[in-house]
Formats: sequence, structure tokens, C-alpha cells
Amino acid sequence: MTTMSPRARVLTGAVAAAVLSAGTFGAMSANAAPAAAPAAAPAQSAARSVSDHHLRTTTHLTIEAATKAAEATLKAAEKDDQRVTVAVVDRNGTTLVTLRGDGAGPQSYESAIRKAFTAVSWNAPTSELVKRLQTTPTLKDIPGTLFLGGGAPVTAGGAPIAGIGVAGAPSGDLDEKYARAGVAALGR
Repeated sequence: MTTMSPRARVLTGAVAAAVLSAGTFGAMSANAAPAAAPAAAPAQSAARSVSDHHLRTTTHLTIEAATKAAEATLKAAEKDDQRVTVAVVDRNGTTLVTLRGDGAGPQSYESAIRKAFTAVSWNAPTSELVKRLQTTPTLKDIPGTLFLGGGAPVTAGGAPIAGIGVAGAPSGDLDEKYARAGVAALGR
């Protein structure tokens, strides 16, 4: 029998171990069955419908309607040669459309948004809300509001669904006149 050098023995052992490992792994892989998937739970039990008495249906102004109202508002102001900004917000006070007319002052942008927000929040024209400040002066401390004439609510079934705010004319009365023109355009 031939004697192998220590180096040859280590090399031969390593090759044998590699061949044995590869063969064992291959056999195991070939014979392994995929794990059984757990039985699917009925979809109904995982996702249950909410009962109708837990839901509330709301009405929202479309972007097309908001744009129509804003454009009608701006046209009404332009007929009187007034440079204004008009904003339309949804029921939640989120701005849908803002149009800044040519030459409108920089302050008019934010003011129009805040007037629209105020009108929809209280479902009242902002000129009426200004009068409430006499008896409840802390109303003006509510964030995001502006108690100046120029905001008008848009309603459906008596509930507020949007607000239109106008700023930039020389008076709140004029701003509100233009906002009402935008509300009127939605009724056509």
C-alpha cells in the first residue's frame, strides 16, 4: 500500500467531504416537499364590513364646480375693474382652487383662503361673522380664520360643502359681492 503525504491526505479528504456534502444536499433538495400552506381563513372573517349606522355620507364640490365658481367670481370682479384673488375650499377647509387676478395684491392670496375657510367653518357669510365678534371677540383667535367681509359658504341641503373667499377689492362688501357671484354660478 502506498503512503500518502500529509498534504495529499488533507487534499483528498477535502475533496471527499465536498463531494459527499454536494451529494447529500442535492438529495435533500430533490426530495424535500414544499411546506404545506396554512389553510386560508375565509375572507369574510378577516375583513368585515362596517355597519351602515357607523357611516356618514357627505357631499363634496367637484374640482370642475370649484373652478367654475372661481372663474365666475373673478369675472364679476373684473367687470367692476377690481383686482382680486378668489379661493374655493372644500368642507374641510382644504383649498381646491385659487385664482389670483391680474394686479391683485400679495396679501390677497392668503386672505382669500382664510375668508373661504371661515365661511365654510361657520356656514355663514364672513360679513355676518364680523358682527358676532361684538359678543364673542375670541372667535378671531381660532387659527386659519379671518373675520372680514368677503367669504361666502356654498351649501347643499342646508349643509356647508365649500367656501368661497375673495380679497383685494377696496371693501369687504365688494369682496363678498363677488364671492356670492361665484356661489350663484353653481346654481346655474
